[in-house]
Amino acid sequence: MLIIPVKEGENIDRALKRYKRKYRNTKVLQEIRERKEYTKPSVAKRAQLKKAQYKEQFILDQEK
Repeated sequence: MLIIPVKEGENIDRALKRYKRKYRNTKVLQEIRERKEYTKPSVAKRAQLKKAQYKEQFILDQEK
């Protein structure tokens, strides 16, 4: 459970923004979406490799 202390005189929009950021950082929604359907280990591994290749290429392009 997330607890966001609202300070005296603080704008409610600011506190709401802090709550949303904290919720997003817990990655709850991302985990729910991942568990929605089963992914085979081979497919997950392939996706992980593809992501690593993309990151490496991106870094190499940045250095040029």
